[in-house]
Amino acid sequence: MKKLATLAVLATLAATASAQSSVTLFGVVDLAVRSVKNDDTTLKSLASGGINSSRLGVRGSEDLGGGLSANFWLEHGFSADTGAISDANRFWNRRATVGLSGGFGEVRLGRDFTPSYTGYSDFDVFGDNGVAAGSKFFNALGTAVDTNTRADNLVSYFLPRNLGGFYGQLSVAAGEGAAGKKYMGGRLGYKAGALNLSLALGRTDVTPLTGAAGEDKYKVMVLGASYDLGMVQLNGYYDQKKYADQKVNTYNIGATVPVGLGAIRVGYTSANASGIRGTTSIDANDSKQFAVGYVYNLSKRTAVYGTLARVSNDGVAAYAASGGTGSAAGKDSTGYELGLRHSF
Repeated sequence: MKKLATLAVLATLAATASAQSSVTLFGVVDLAVRSVKNDDTTLKSLASGGINSSRLGVRGSEDLGGGLSANFWLEHGFSADTGAISDANRFWNRRATVGLSGGFGEVRLGRDFTPSYTGYSDFDVFGDNGVAAGSKFFNALGTAVDTNTRADNLVSYFLPRNLGGFYGQLSVAAGEGAAGKKYMGGRLGYKAGALNLSLALGRTDVTPLTGAAGEDKYKVMVLGASYDLGMVQLNGYYDQKKYADQKVNTYNIGATVPVGLGAIRVGYTSANASGIRGTTSIDANDSKQFAVGYVYNLSKRTAVYGTLARVSNDGVAAYAASGGTGSAAGKDSTGYELGLRHSF
């Protein structure tokens, strides 16, 4: 019955999309043959989301006159290998927003990306998808945080786009009594020509983790930059995650090189932990990742790709190439995938 209801809703949305030019039905289907080796264990699978998360959504806008417009965006994630929904608790788990925009900028309400997340993802050449996903490092220390990527109940203000290249966002989310959901963050950037610079901050109220009684603030700071030289685009970011006496500093540098109808992607990430967790030092729990990949565009909407990533762990760090079951403490992880993505 739930499946029939879901199909009925999507059919209605599709009909609306065809009847109103301001409404668009869109999506991505992305599947990859993947292999991840963690120490002596290898997991082979058909995995969803090698370079983009599989999704289905509908978005639209209405011109209200006088330069004012209303907009909405509903986006649902799913696993293309099984057809299962990505989040059992939320159907529109990727985004569910409504907003008003005009000369003043935009006010947006609902579940959406946090500015601290976009401050990182906009500058990682591999983003948060596939075996080379940077999210494995960005989410460090954030096990009790529900705002690493998106936040429920988000109220955001975006600067207007006519500020000579400057852009920005300020967002707050009421926790509504739930731990790890109360969020405040912002982002300010400058983008002109080949240059893009950004600073993002985020803070989440969380339930104190083990060994951090009385501490309830999880803080993130991200500095990002990119520059397009034509023959190559250079990307990089530095982020710091801090909670109580624990801290992880992550450094990333990447490059995208156009080749033929596609592009080579190369990235290097170093995550350095420091501080005390309970009574134990985490100073030796560092990790590094090197990744390389190629995306070949068959058309504007369809691409084939391949990615290889190698993660090296020190101390008891246990980062793994995304898609694995988790690396053993201090052991290395290697992953590769070959995939196909189609968007509509």
